[in-house]
Formats: sequence, C-alpha cells, structure tokens
Amino acid sequence: EKIDCFKAYDIRGLVPAELDEELAYWIGQAWAARFKPRCLAVGHDIRLSGPALSQALIKGLMTAGVDVLDIGLCGTEEIYFAAANLEVDGGVIITASHNPADYNGMKLVRKGARPISGDSGLRDIERLTAARRPLKAARPGSYATINPRSDYIKHLLNYINPPDLQPLTIVANCGNGCAGPILDLLEEHLPLKFIKLQQQPDGHFPNGVPNPLLPENRAATAEAVISQQADLGLAWDGDCDRCFFFDEQGRFIEGYYMVGLLAQAVLSKNPGAKIIHDPRLTWNTIELVRQAGGKAIMSKTGHAFIKERMRQEDAVYGGEMSAHHYFRDFAYCDSGMIPWLMICGLISQSGRSLSSLIAPRLEAFPVSGEINSSVDDPEAAIARVKKRFTAGGRLDYTDGLSVEFSDYRFNIRKSNTEPVLRLNVESRHNKDLLREKTEALLKEIRQVKGEPMQAEKITINDNGTLNVPNQPIIPFIEGDGIGPDIWAAASKVLDAAVAKAYKGERQISWLETFAGDKAHDKTGEWMPAATFDTITTISSPSRGR
Repeated sequence: EKIDCFKAYDIRGLVPAELDEELAYWIGQAWAARFKPRCLAVGHDIRLSGPALSQALIKGLMTAGVDVLDIGLCGTEEIYFAAANLEVDGGVIITASHNPADYNGMKLVRKGARPISGDSGLRDIERLTAARRPLKAARPGSYATINPRSDYIKHLLNYINPPDLQPLTIVANCGNGCAGPILDLLEEHLPLKFIKLQQQPDGHFPNGVPNPLLPENRAATAEAVISQQADLGLAWDGDCDRCFFFDEQGRFIEGYYMVGLLAQAVLSKNPGAKIIHDPRLTWNTIELVRQAGGKAIMSKTGHAFIKERMRQEDAVYGGEMSAHHYFRDFAYCDSGMIPWLMICGLISQSGRSLSSLIAPRLEAFPVSGEINSSVDDPEAAIARVKKRFTAGGRLDYTDGLSVEFSDYRFNIRKSNTEPVLRLNVESRHNKDLLREKTEALLKEIRQVKGEPMQAEKITINDNGTLNVPNQPIIPFIEGDGIGPDIWAAASKVLDAAVAKAYKGERQISWLETFAGDKAHDKTGEWMPAATFDTITTISSPSRGR
C-alpha cells in the first residue's frame, strides 16, 4: 500500500491529513522491525508539529525495544553528526525543510549517517508501516535526553583556524529556523561581527517559511548587507542544512558558483583529491577543480546519490547547485554551517571580497538558472529536445539528458515528484548565445504557439513581486541579470494581466519603454531601476528538486 507522505528520499506530508501522530508511531514500529536498531538519536526542527510527532515516533520505537536519545530542537546536520559520532545505530530528524508551514516529515539515517531512502530501506518501512503489525518487546527501550552540541561545535571549528580569520562583518539571516542557536555558540569562538536577522527559532514563521532559493525571500538579507556595509550575507533554510550567500553588494550568489569556490578551498588543504558535482551545471566547477589539481567526478542529482558516490570515490567534497554541500570529514553529509566558515577563511586568506572572487566566474560561465516548465508529457518534451538540439553534441544520461557543445551546454531532467521539467543552460563567455539557446529550448519544451497569458493566474506577493505560473510565452530567466532583456517578448500579453493584478491602482507597462537603468510607467513618469525591478520580478512558484 502506498502512503502519500513517503517520497523518493524522505517522508514529507501535510499535517495532519498525510502525516499525524498515529502514523509517526507506526513508522517507529516499522523502522524497528526493518533495521532492528539497538539505539537511535531523534530530533526535530522548529515546526510546531515537531515535538508531538517526535514523541509519537519515539513511543513506537521504545515499544519495540529500541533505546532513544532525544536531542530535541536541532538542525538536520546535528542528527547526522549524532548518527556518525555517538554510540547509536542511526537517527531521525522531524523536518519538512523549506515546505509550507503546515507540512512536516522525517529524514532517516543509519549508523554512520548513511541515508535511508527509497531503495535502501524506505520502501520497506513504508510497506511495514501500512501493514501495522504491532511489535512489542519484552523490555521497552530506554529514554534519555542529550545535548551533543558542544562536540558538534568543536567539530565545525576544525574546518578553519579562527585566529587566521579577519574581523569580517556578516549579516546572518537565520529565518526563525534552527541556525540561530548554533550561530550563537560559534560566535563565541570567532573574531567575526554578526548582524543577526530573524534569529529566534519560531515555528509560527513570522517572516514566512525560510527558503532563500525564492527571490522574494532575499530582500531582508540583501538590504541589511548594504545598509550595514557588511562583508557578506548568509541565509539558511528552516532546518539549516543549506546555506545561501550574498556578496558585499547584497547580490545573491547562485549555489553553482559557490560549489567551485568551496572545491578550491577544500583542495588547498587536500591536494589531488576528488570532488563530486551534479550534472545540471558543470563547466565552472570542472575548470576550478582542474586548476586546483583535483579530479572532478559527476554524480546523479540528489543527496543519496552524491553521498554514495563520495563514499565510492573517497571524495573530500561534493556540491550541488541547490546549495547542498557535502564533506568527507562530516560523514559525507551535507552541512549548512561548514560552507560559510570555509568561505570566511577563503576571504580572510585571499584578502579579496566575495564579489571579486565570484565575478570572473560569472563572466566565464553565465547560466540560465534552473527554469521549471509544467508539461503534460515530460518524456515527449525531452524527445523533442533530443531530436532538435543534439546534432554534433556530446550526450550524457547521468541525470536526465545533458548535451554539450564547444560553446554551450544544457541539462534537462524530470522532477521526481511532479510533471515538471527542469532546464539549466550555460555558455562560455557568451550571454547572447545563452539567451538565444535558452529561449529556443524553452520554446521546444513548452511548444510555444503564442497563446495569451491568463490574467487571473497572476498573483501578487506582499512585497510587490509578481508570481506568474510557468507559461509558454514567458521564458523567464533567473540568475544572471539577463531577465530584463526578455521582458519585451512578454510585455503585450502581460500588460492586461498586471493591470488586473494591481486592480487598477497602478498600471505598470511591461517594458513599454526601457532605457538603460530606468523604466517608464503608464503615467509617463520615470522610475528608478530598483523600483522597476521590485515591481516586475516574476518568480516561478516551483523551486528546488
């Protein structure tokens, strides 16, 4: 029997409709039946349903005779650390990462923090959960609360030498998630000045669910970096296993470029080591790894695949463009804390700003950013792309379809969970070619026939940005600043939609006139570029894997 909240890599669902305390109890029973653990570590993130789900799971485990060490409120990586370093047979974190507030879920790991995903036991746990066969031990498991955080902090500090750090000013947006308490403990050991935003853990999410991948969630961090003249900005998701970077000018740095920087930092201490990367965007990472004397190896996207490949290759670091960064010394797991510590070390050591470290890479390998397209038949769309865009290219099927030419490459892959295709394109030093190929690929994927946009599908966010569902007429490109150049293609169609979304209060013409850094509105007045950007930001509601 299929249970809706069991996904490919973890458990995630709406509370209580898809995941409730009763189901959590039976998941505990099923885990005990499948893996027969002696002792497990359990924790939960800031979500309000976390403590109750955690206690129900613990009850299921203890009834089956499993001893439980309860860490309580913690980040995902603290469970990884516990599973790798304590005398336990695995661990679980109750979290739904960046999903909406009324969701929750579980990430399960075995001893050594090895992930339990679809083919490594999660399907078995689903089957046993559905069967609901009681497992009652003669002796119930024991229960103890623990706090392994001081050892975890000590471990994190091994990745840098605190006395070597410059006294950098850092804006740290904890998103009311799990990052705040960890940051407080690290701060005592570091010569850094932190300006903390949304620092208190709060499952009510007073500032929205923390997901810095969404452009509309970045403004607070970016503005604080500029106003405080900080050296860099950091933002985390709710369970703080992903860290996002802003340079000293408040610009968001795509995760792809951070993979290359972190690979360099790791290789400076581990010459000749292997680096694992995902297939979506690759050229920048491969070039930097080679320059640093390392060996770049491509793996299928997804934490279970990256971790497995890292173990096979004994790779020292693995990075995904989705801001998951994995470290051999951290049990091959992803961490949202190690990356920023290493980047602070890199900035201090080089004496260069984050923007100056990144700028040459943006120029060398401009990217489209990940563009999601809702399609009725993903396989047919991939077949169309393959027929039209692969002649003379080098094909790779590590994850979806990657096609590489001398001057540009692209990857197109299906979502694991929805009828969506994800496209990534990159070029060598050529934004015009990038734009041309991205638009052509999107046209083929979406079979553009010029249908008009339906105004009622546009929604407006509280901060003034527009959310427009993926429509064939809008080849929106996020990331490298080429988005404004293609507004013209959508302007006529969107004029009426924008007017409707604003209910006539302010009718912005979509690029009715665009000149340099100014835009023209219906009243004939010129608006500064910042105003224009805020009003006309389109973002896809679908993000991440």
